[in-house]
Amino acid sequence: MPTAAVIRLSALLLLALCLPALPALPAQAAHAAGSWKISGFPGGPAAELVLDPGNGSLTLAVSRRGAQVLAASPLGIVTERADLSQGLRFSQRRDRVVTERYATAAGKRLERHSVMRETTLSFANAAGARLELVVRVAKDGVAYRYRLPEDHGAVLREASAFIVEQDAPAWLARHRRDYENPFSPYTAASAPAADFMVPALFETGGGHLLVTESDLDGRYSGPRLAHEPGTGTYRLLLWDERVQVSGPLTTPWRVMIAGDLATVTESTFVDDLAQDSKVRDTSWIEPGPVLWTWLAGGREAGQSLDRQKEFVDYAAARGWPYVKVDAGWYFLKDQWDVTHPDWPATSWIPQLVEYARSKGVEIMVWVHFRELDTAEERALWLPTLHRWGVRGVKIDFMDAESQERLRWYDEILPATAENRLMVNFHGSTIPKGVQRTWPHVLTMEGVHGGEKRTLTTQHLTTLPFTRNVVGSMDYTPMAFHRESRPTSDAHELGLAVTYESGLQDLAGTVESYRARPEAERFLEQVPAAWDETRLLSGRPGDHVVLARRAGDRWFVGAGVSGAARTLDVPLTMLRGRWLVEVVRDGPNGLVREGHLVDGPRDRLSVPVPAEGGYAAIACRRRPGITTCDR
Repeated sequence: MPTAAVIRLSALLLLALCLPALPALPAQAAHAAGSWKISGFPGGPAAELVLDPGNGSLTLAVSRRGAQVLAASPLGIVTERADLSQGLRFSQRRDRVVTERYATAAGKRLERHSVMRETTLSFANAAGARLELVVRVAKDGVAYRYRLPEDHGAVLREASAFIVEQDAPAWLARHRRDYENPFSPYTAASAPAADFMVPALFETGGGHLLVTESDLDGRYSGPRLAHEPGTGTYRLLLWDERVQVSGPLTTPWRVMIAGDLATVTESTFVDDLAQDSKVRDTSWIEPGPVLWTWLAGGREAGQSLDRQKEFVDYAAARGWPYVKVDAGWYFLKDQWDVTHPDWPATSWIPQLVEYARSKGVEIMVWVHFRELDTAEERALWLPTLHRWGVRGVKIDFMDAESQERLRWYDEILPATAENRLMVNFHGSTIPKGVQRTWPHVLTMEGVHGGEKRTLTTQHLTTLPFTRNVVGSMDYTPMAFHRESRPTSDAHELGLAVTYESGLQDLAGTVESYRARPEAERFLEQVPAAWDETRLLSGRPGDHVVLARRAGDRWFVGAGVSGAARTLDVPLTMLRGRWLVEVVRDGPNGLVREGHLVDGPRDRLSVPVPAEGGYAAIACRRRPGITTCDR
C-alpha cells in the first residue's frame, strides 16, 4: 500500500502536470492599482474587481467570451462596529489554485474533479478594520465570500447585489420560507418589486447566469433577492436583521454559475465550493427509489400496519429498496403508552421493519420538526429509530432560514449521521453544498412540487435549470392518479430521470402503476444515483431533454410545455451501436418502441402531444439483445 507521503507527492506531481494547460496566474504586481482581473479557463467566465478611488467601494463584474454576464455589482459587508462597504484601501493580493477530487452519494455525477483559481484581496478601512474578499473562478462559474479576520460584532447587512441587463430574460420564484413557490418568466427589469428566492436564473449576452449560494450554516443567515423595480438590480437581503457573530467570520459563498444552458444544468459548482464530507464511513448511505405512501393513501396509510405491508409487498415486487411511512404513524394514542419506561418502543413500526426486511425492503419514516427541536428529543427519537432498524427519516416543517434554524441543522446533521439515518428534509431550505458535507442528506424538498394543486408544465420545465441545479430535489413525481397533474403520462414518467433526487419518492397509487405496465417496467429499471448527466436540449419553461448515465446504460427524460411537437435531439454521448427503448404517449396509453442508433451522429426523434414527453433507456446492442430490461 502506498504511504500517505507518497500519495501527497503523487497528487502534487499530478497538479504540476495539469497546471501548464491552464492560464498562468497573474503576478501580484501585474495589475493596475484598484483593478484586479481573475482570468478563468478557456471558454469559461472571468471576474474583474474594481476599487472606486473616490469612495473606496468595491464592485465585481463577470464576463464570458468577451461578453458581459454580470455588470459591475456592489460588494461589501456592514457590521455593528465597521462599515466594510466603503472607505476601503487595498493592502495585498494572494493567489492559488484549488484542485480537489471527491465523491458524493447522490447528484448529477458521483465522482467529482474540480479546479478553481482563488484570489484573496485584503482591504482595510481608515479605522483599521480588515476585510478579505475571497474570489474563486472555475470553468462553470464565479463565487465570492467575505472573511473578517477579527470580531466586528453582529452582521447588519451585505452590500452585495447582482446587476444584469434590463432586458435579460429571467426565471424567478417569489421568496417563501420553505422555497415552495413556482418559477415564472420575466425580464430582469419587468419583474415586480418583490423578494425572490435564490436560485435565480438570467439569460445574458454572455450566456446563462444562475445566482445561488454555497456553504450556508448556522454561522450566518439565509438570503433572498430584492428587486429594484424597472432595473436589472437584485440586492441580497439576509433573513435576520442581526446575524450573531463571535470571533472571526467567513460568510457563505455568493455563487454565479455561468455558461451555456448545458454548463449551468450540469454544473456541480455549488458542491465544489462546499466543505468536504464530515461523514467518514459512508457505506450505509444508499440512494434509491422510494414508494411514498402519502399521496397514494393519505393519513390512513400512515395509521395502518396492514396497509403499509401491502405497500411493502408492491415495492418488493418492483425491486424498489424503500417504503416511506408518512404522517400519522405516531399519533395513534391507542398504539402508545407514554408512561412506559421504554416509550416510544410500543409502536408497530418495528413490526413493519421486520416484515419489510423479510421482503428485501427497508423502511423510512416521517417526523415533524417539533419532535426533534430540542437536544432531549433528538436523544430520544434518533437512537430509538436506529434501534428499530429504520433506515431514514423525512423531517418536515422547519420553514425558515434564520440563523437559529440553521443552527438546528448544524445539530441534527451530525446526530442523524451518528445514528446512520439517511435524511430527506421537507419544509426546508435547499441543498447548498450540504450533500457534499453531509452525504446522508440524499434529497430535500424546497420546491413547488407534486403535492401542489397549482402546477403547470411551464414551471416543471423550468425546474431542471433552476432549483435542481443546486442539488437533489424531492419533487415526488409519478402521481398518475391526481387529476390536477398537468403532465401527460409519458411526461410524468420522464420526471424520474429529468429530476435528480438521491431518494426518488414515487407518489402514485399501486392501482395507477398497475394500470400502466410500461411505467412499472421503466420504474423498475431507473436508479436514483448517476455517473454522468447531459442536457440534450432545453429551454426554461418550454422543454427539457436530459440524459443520465448509470453504469453502462443511459436513461433519458423529456417533457414539453404547450403545444404538441417532435423532439429531435442529438445523441452525442453514445459511441457505437445502441438500442434506445422509448416509452411515449400513445392513443390508448403508454407505448414502447425501439430505436437502433449507430454512432454519435445519430439523433433521436420522438413526437409528443401537448404537455407531453417521454422516458427512454439506452443500452449497447449485442447479439441476442432485444430489450434493455434487466
